[in-house]
Amino acid sequence: MITPKENKSLLDREPSFEDSLCSLQAMPRLPKGMLQETKNAIALARKFSDEVIRPLALEVDLQTHADPEYLPWDLVKKGNEWGFYTMFIPRLFGGQGFNMPASSYVVEELSSACVGIANVLLVHYLGVAGILASWNVGLANRVFREVAEGEKTGKPCLISLAITEPGAGTDVEENELIDRARLNCYAEKVKGGYIVNGNKIFISMGHVSTWCCLIAYTDLKKPSENTVAFAVKTGTKGFSFGKHEDKMGQRVCPASELIFEDCFIPDECVLADSQSLKASGERTLREVVEQYIQYVVEVTRPAVGGFGTGVARGAYETALKFASENAVDGKLLINHEWAQVMLADMYKNIVIGRLSYAEANYANGLPGGIYNILQMKLIYYYLKYVPKVILDRIVSPLLGLKITPWIFRKLFVDGQSMKEQRRCSGWASLAKIVGTDMGVKNSQMALEMMGQTGLRHECGAEKFLRDSKLLQIYEGSNQLNRINLFATLIARSFPQARVFEE
Repeated sequence: MITPKENKSLLDREPSFEDSLCSLQAMPRLPKGMLQETKNAIALARKFSDEVIRPLALEVDLQTHADPEYLPWDLVKKGNEWGFYTMFIPRLFGGQGFNMPASSYVVEELSSACVGIANVLLVHYLGVAGILASWNVGLANRVFREVAEGEKTGKPCLISLAITEPGAGTDVEENELIDRARLNCYAEKVKGGYIVNGNKIFISMGHVSTWCCLIAYTDLKKPSENTVAFAVKTGTKGFSFGKHEDKMGQRVCPASELIFEDCFIPDECVLADSQSLKASGERTLREVVEQYIQYVVEVTRPAVGGFGTGVARGAYETALKFASENAVDGKLLINHEWAQVMLADMYKNIVIGRLSYAEANYANGLPGGIYNILQMKLIYYYLKYVPKVILDRIVSPLLGLKITPWIFRKLFVDGQSMKEQRRCSGWASLAKIVGTDMGVKNSQMALEMMGQTGLRHECGAEKFLRDSKLLQIYEGSNQLNRINLFATLIARSFPQARVFEE
C-alpha cells in the first residue's frame, strides 16, 4: 500500500501531476453553465463566419493589395453590431460576460474562415488582457464601459496592446531578456503623471483602436524592474500614428506604428507600475513585472494557438472540399488512399491544436491563473445572474476606491505562487507552439494536395499559408516559446540547467 506521504511524493515528482493534467483538476471546479455558454459563443461565431466572413475574405484580401493603406472600418462596425467587442468583458465592467476560455473556441471558428478578419474582431482582447492583468479595476471599469457604450451607440471602441519596439521584438515578452533589449519608449515621472517618448511597431489594430494599453519604462537600462503600463486614448496630445505595415498575410488586420512625442499621461491613466504592483514586501520588483507580463501572455498565447488551429482547420476544409470534387486517374481524389492519409493527418493536427489550447485554458482556471476568480462558482453565477442595475449602481462604484486595486494585487500578485503561474505560462507557450505550427503544416499540406490549383487566389489555399506564418512570430516567436516551455515546465527539475544565458 502507498501511504499518503508517499502518494504525494510520487505525484509531485516530474512530470508533475499538477502540470500534466490541468483539465482533470479544473473540471470539478467549473460552473456547469460554462458549457452551454461556450456552445452559444461557438454558434454565434459560426453564424458570423457563414454570413459575413466567408463571402468577404478573398475580396477584402484583394482590396488590401490594391490599397495597402486600407483600414477595415466596415468590418469593425459589423463586429460591433454582433457584440464581439464586449462578448468576453465581464458583466462587472459592462460587458456580456461570456467565460474567457470560450474565446479560444470562437477564435478557432472565425480563423477557419479568415484569420485576418478574426484578428479584426478579437485581437482587441489582447488589450483587454493587458488592462485586466494590472488589477487596476477602477481604470479597467472606465475603459471597458466605454467599449460597452460604443456597442450601444454604434461607435466601436477597441483596445490595442502596445509593447513591441523597433529594436526589441520578442525580448519585451520575456523578463529575462528585456534588459538586453534596445528599448526606446521612455516614461519620465513628472508632477501629475508621466511624459512618454518613443515608438511602438507592429501593433495590431492600432490605427482603429480608441484606447491602447501602452508598456513603457522609467529606466531603459533596467526595464525588468522599471516597467509602467498606461491606458492611452487616441487623440491624446503627443500620441500619433506612423506607418501602416504592408504585410504578406493577415493583411486586413492593420499592423501600426504608434509614436509618442512628449506625450503627457496623467496619473489617473496609469494602469500599474513596478511599485504599485508590489502590494507587499514579499516580491521583488523583477518578480512583479514578470507576473504582470505572464498574466497577459497566459491569456493571449492560447488564443494565438486558437488562431493557428483555425487556420489548420480552414486549410484542411479547403483541401477536403477539393479532394471530394476533383478526380485523379478517373477516381475522386478523396478515394485515393494517399489522400486519405494526408487528410487524416491534417485532421489530427487540428485536434491536437484544440486540445492544447483547451488544456492551457484549464491551467488558467486553476490557482495562479488569471481566470481563477471568474470561474469560482459563487462569483461566476453572481456575475451571470445579478441584475445589471445592481452591478452598475452598487458594485461598479466600489471599483473606483483607492483600496480596491491594492486588494486585488494582494490576492493575485502576492497571493499567487510563482510555481503555479509558471505552469500557466508553460502551457500557454505549448498551446501557442502547437497551434501555430499546425496551422503552417496544414496550409503546406493543402497546397501539396491541390497542386497548381492551390496557388490560385480564388481557391483560398495560398491565403491560408500567407496568413499562417505570422502566427509563429507574434506573441513571442515560437523559438522563444520553446525556451519558455523548457524554463517553466522542464528546467526546474534540473538545477544544473541554465536558461537565457547565451
